[in-house]
Amino acid sequence: MDQSAQPTATRELLVELDRAASESLSLQLERRLRTAVQEGRLKPGSVLPSTRALAAQLGVSRGLVVGAYAQLGAEGYLVLRQGASARVAPTVGAPAKPSPQAREAQPRYNLRPDLPDYAAFPRDRWLTSYRAALKCAPDRELAYGDVRGSIALRAALVSYLGRVRGVSGSAENAFVCGGFAQAIGLLCSALRRSGRSTIGVEDPGHAVIREIVARSGLRPVPVPVDEEGVDVAALDAAAPDAVLVTPAHQFPTGVVLSPERRTALLEWAERRNAIVAEDDYDADFRYDRAPVGALHGLAPERVAYLGSASKTLAPTLRLGWLVAPTTLVRTLADEVLYTVIAPPRLEQLAFADFLERGELDRHLRRMRLRYRRRRDTLVAALARELPEVEVRGIAAGLHVLAVLPPGVVEARVLDEARARGIALYGLSEHAVRQRPENALLLGYAVAAEAALRVAVRELAEAVRAVGDARGSAR
Repeated sequence: MDQSAQPTATRELLVELDRAASESLSLQLERRLRTAVQEGRLKPGSVLPSTRALAAQLGVSRGLVVGAYAQLGAEGYLVLRQGASARVAPTVGAPAKPSPQAREAQPRYNLRPDLPDYAAFPRDRWLTSYRAALKCAPDRELAYGDVRGSIALRAALVSYLGRVRGVSGSAENAFVCGGFAQAIGLLCSALRRSGRSTIGVEDPGHAVIREIVARSGLRPVPVPVDEEGVDVAALDAAAPDAVLVTPAHQFPTGVVLSPERRTALLEWAERRNAIVAEDDYDADFRYDRAPVGALHGLAPERVAYLGSASKTLAPTLRLGWLVAPTTLVRTLADEVLYTVIAPPRLEQLAFADFLERGELDRHLRRMRLRYRRRRDTLVAALARELPEVEVRGIAAGLHVLAVLPPGVVEARVLDEARARGIALYGLSEHAVRQRPENALLLGYAVAAEAALRVAVRELAEAVRAVGDARGSAR
């Protein structure tokens, strides 16, 4: 390849070679040219100096430069043609720089209904359990292990859930997952592989979970919810192959599935040979009485029980669980094997220790007292600042449903409140076909009592601003 006659012979290229290095000069030249192309310092289509000119500039043999160009040509970095200058290939260059990610804006007042008080996470006690897991775990626990998760945690979970929620299952039917989202995704995929195509979802119901269900391949069928929970008569008419419900504390309305509906739901599942997916997402927090037991205990071969540590401890743990009917265990195991192979185990071992030492029980007792005080504070502040708002939902969970007075448009209140730095949701944001009342979902877990009072005062200003704007527009 002779480029000595090219008009680009006098082009210069900044390349530094280290003659004291153990790496040969030819390899150094190849690497530096390759890096210059990859980092974009040599742009696609750029003309390089002739081999003779670059050899003279670097004080090396021309054959060394010819070899380096040839190697980069073979790798696709350079385009080499007889009688023409070497050029950087037009299809290579520095990768596009990712756009800077905006940091999540922190609201002035956090009334999100889907968050626990994550600042109260018992770090020291968790650290004790994590250290114990690392120290005491047998070597085999560091292998892939059972796709269902650590047997130590599965055994601890079914024991705990049987004691506090009335779940009837064995460790053989339990799966440890990366949070509730993965658990419901796995279940829906298993249902689809077992021949089912549709699943009933509560309407209104959690919008993100509804999307997870849809992406699994099952078709979500909205089923209305009233003051007694999911409407089983409407469910029967819709005739899906399965249904996802929140019987202990429905999200977002805050109602409890009535005893009559519980019976009717299980009868429907038996008659239809259907599966009930029970989302027990915040049943640990009931403030006026003991929570009702899980549906799973009444029909373990019809109900798949799902839960997670996201509301009880912190979302960042990404620990969830699924106690499945026996008929779905093999299909679920295959789903795990051919997607994630096996769930992470060290956090599982730590959680098993945390459960066995009674730390979760102690943490929940502390948090129930804290959340009850905060709920009482929020409800009292609403009565004082927004007496026209109706608070609905049982004394449980992490949020209340605040129904706006007639004529006040939910979307406008949401826009005004969010502009004032208040994080909250609207009821309609979680509805599909139902046209629910204008209402706000107000969480009380994150903010302290004093902050809740100020937040409600600011919310009242937002509601009044929307009302004033409506009046002035007439």
